[in-house]
Amino acid sequence: MAALQLEKQRGRYAALAIAAVVIVVGIPLWWKTTETYRAWLPFSEISKLDSLQLQLSVDAEVVFSRGTLTPEQQKNVPLSTVREKEHVVDDKTGLRYTYETKYRTATIMEEDALNQPTAAEADLSLHMLTESSCGSVVVYVIPESSSLLPEDVKVYVGQRRTALLRYSPVQGLWSLKEVLSNLDPQMEQVLNTMSFSHQDIIAALSDRVRMAKVTKDSMADSMRAIKYSPGYEITFSLLNPDPKSHNLHWDIEGALHSYIQPLLNKLSPIANFSVDSQILNYAILGVNPRFDNSVSAYTLSADSLSHVINPVEARLGSNAASLNPVLNFLLYVPDAHHSPLFIRDHAKREVPSNAFHSPRWGGIMVYNVNEMYGPEAELPVDININMAKVMGVFLAQLRLLLGVQHTHPPPGFVLQSPGSAGLADWELDRLLWSRSVEKIATASNTITSLAQLLNQIGNIVINDNIAQQVSSAITSLQFAVAELEAGNLAFALQYSREAILASERAFFDPSLLHLLYFPDDQKFAIYIPLFLPMCVPIVLSLLKIVSEARKRQADKHAKND
Repeated sequence: MAALQLEKQRGRYAALAIAAVVIVVGIPLWWKTTETYRAWLPFSEISKLDSLQLQLSVDAEVVFSRGTLTPEQQKNVPLSTVREKEHVVDDKTGLRYTYETKYRTATIMEEDALNQPTAAEADLSLHMLTESSCGSVVVYVIPESSSLLPEDVKVYVGQRRTALLRYSPVQGLWSLKEVLSNLDPQMEQVLNTMSFSHQDIIAALSDRVRMAKVTKDSMADSMRAIKYSPGYEITFSLLNPDPKSHNLHWDIEGALHSYIQPLLNKLSPIANFSVDSQILNYAILGVNPRFDNSVSAYTLSADSLSHVINPVEARLGSNAASLNPVLNFLLYVPDAHHSPLFIRDHAKREVPSNAFHSPRWGGIMVYNVNEMYGPEAELPVDININMAKVMGVFLAQLRLLLGVQHTHPPPGFVLQSPGSAGLADWELDRLLWSRSVEKIATASNTITSLAQLLNQIGNIVINDNIAQQVSSAITSLQFAVAELEAGNLAFALQYSREAILASERAFFDPSLLHLLYFPDDQKFAIYIPLFLPMCVPIVLSLLKIVSEARKRQADKHAKND
């Protein structure tokens, strides 16, 4: 009997020891080895990004030339003034524009530059004297009697960051304060033209604000421009559907060097570009043009243009070695049986450029060659394509697709053509303002969306690389906002670019794929067959021990009674 009791006691101790090991060692060890690793993220900093308050600061300089101020007024010209505007876009987005305007009189060398015969020459001479910083604006106030500008022109905006403003205060009647206050409205128009307008910034915030806040023109510009990417592939293709009749020659290398490369060089702070070209024989548009007897030519209506791209795109091929978006520019030479071919708009009028563009895809130009040879010519006919005509069209399309918005100047403004540079300095500044704000808004949205995703799905692994990318994105965003506030446009663009790259690397990290993780019900289905056979004997043993203990306790109380 004693041996039996000793055996039962030993069994109870063994069951308790096993249960203790399972509870004290097994469960914590299993919990620790199966827990999801989640690196620390600065959620407090991320929550601040949900409310975006941007301040954009523009440095402007007003230079009074000889004859615009009296000697007494020149002595009292203030060093600078600051003007601010605030806009509440919505509950989470606010904008403040700060314009710091510095005043001074023109130097002797600047006066000599303003005595040039034309405004274009004066703009070049002023640029040779000093180079303005990125994002700044310099306005030279010239007297009404100046011959630089025609009589109906009030403001001339050059290729750089310089403008000529004709202004004629009433000499001797206006105080300096009245002169400056009357100059403010014209300065505001100049700044809206050469730096940014409120609608430009609202369009750049289209990912955060309601569509009703954005004007139709600004939204059209935003929808037309290709989305930001660290790099772009630009492909120029010559489509020759009838190589038996036309032997086409195009100097694409020289044309790219003369027309496209200067523009891409200016846009290098925004993204990297690679350009290639190809010739596709027997490539057709895929849409049958209609013959119009009234003009004895074939026509493509505006409604049929949308059906042109897909058949042609199948022949273009793809650059598998790069993940960058591609902009396609196609030069189509109609075959001899469908020449001449003209594009018509929705009003049934012929398009002067005989070209069209597709938002975020590229452009197509139809180049007719039927007038270059007679019916008795020997086939195939050698044809040299006028690349200046072609590249003028493609350059205009490329500007639109890269986000260089079409500026609508106020009455009395004249904007000088950018010339061979393809892009004026102030046009580049406008693009940089919009792109910087757009990148800040997109990066902040990406980081806040990532934080919400990680909070909702608690079993997603957050590795150290993701945490590092998130922290880097937040730091770059803070720097970008600070540089915008300081008016350092170039640095703001650089930091905003780093922010969006880091945020997208974190958001699209492969380890964040939800399909790599099991929901809780599937975890129970996996763990129960493993743990249930082990836990049942332990639990039954513990229940038996508890039952025996209660029985002994009851017998003891009965014995005492």
